[in-house]
Amino acid sequence: MANATAGELCACDLTGPLDRAQPTVSHHLAILVDAGLLTREKRGRWAWYRLVPQRLDQIRALLAVPQR
Repeated sequence: MANATAGELCACDLTGPLDRAQPTVSHHLAILVDAGLLTREKRGRWAWYRLVPQRLDQIRALLAVPQR
């Protein structure tokens, strides 16, 4: 990975595994940033993304199905 620290990824690291072009990956990551699920930090020509744990906890709680 392109000099990643723990818990973050560069958009450039996702194009291969997702089999999508960089503009497509960046577009979808921007949607997740706008939704508050990711944070973005611009470093040089690349953007680095990190999950927002509190938002994931909220989603997990919303999707939780009560056990019977």
